[in-house]
Amino acid sequence: MIINTGQRTDIPAFYSEWFVNRLKAGFVLVRNPYQPQRVTRYRLNPEVVDLIGFCTKNPTPMLPHMDLLKPYGQYWYVTVTPYGRDIEPRVPGKLRVLDSFRRLSDTVGADSMGWRYDPIFINDAWTVERHIKAFEYMAKELAGYTRTAVISFIDLYGKTKRNFPEAQTVSEQNRLTLGKAMADICKQYGMTLRPCAEGNDLARFGADCGGCMTVSMYEQALRQRLKVPRRPSARKECACYLGGDIGAYNSCGHLCRYCYANDDAETVKRNMAEHDPASPLLIGHLMPGDQVYDAKQESWIDYQIAMDL
Repeated sequence: MIINTGQRTDIPAFYSEWFVNRLKAGFVLVRNPYQPQRVTRYRLNPEVVDLIGFCTKNPTPMLPHMDLLKPYGQYWYVTVTPYGRDIEPRVPGKLRVLDSFRRLSDTVGADSMGWRYDPIFINDAWTVERHIKAFEYMAKELAGYTRTAVISFIDLYGKTKRNFPEAQTVSEQNRLTLGKAMADICKQYGMTLRPCAEGNDLARFGADCGGCMTVSMYEQALRQRLKVPRRPSARKECACYLGGDIGAYNSCGHLCRYCYANDDAETVKRNMAEHDPASPLLIGHLMPGDQVYDAKQESWIDYQIAMDL
């Protein structure tokens, strides 16, 4: 099966000690965000966990602990955008993140690495031309260290409008202009552009609109074929195959103004104060009335089918 760490928070950046403890303990507990008293126990064992997926803006804290991850397949998405502290208040400097990306790729390999440049928004400071220039600079810096670049255009969910009221949707014409330019840049630097939940409009420019965390990408990282169970997509626009997520909403300390997973800074502050690196739960501890269920876990590797490399 696939364990995902990055749909709800940034575990490598803020909770690496906790995650290392969970790997050593061999299990993790995850509170259901919609039914808080329902808690799922996942075994962290390479016999049943084929791959762990990460999505982070700062992989640096995990770099000293990569030996613990060697028994697992891995896929890392590292988000590197050009925005400053006015938009991403606690994200490390871009040069540092780019360096960490390259160091991580040297450890896990380019097929286990993806670069996310998202979400894209347009305003007086961040024009189409400035985005294209920034994207090309980063693509050049990451050439050879990944074969995947993911983009998405900002979605104005309620929490995004509240925390980033001046944000505006990106017009269709600007999406096409950016998509074509970025697809061309990706070709130049040995990458495939993958729009995230953006439909098929950019396919005409050579973008792969089939998803950004797909079974085929996992297989390429694993060098193994997978026989995965059928399951519905998280969103109708999303073609990705997402595993069990062990994170928690309202716990990412980057406090990016466009964030889809945080409601507000005060809630994040309270939750992070309840974090205990020794707890099996990311936030807090088991409470009276909690019901713990063991997840159904099994390896999806199909050893009868070899993968053509």
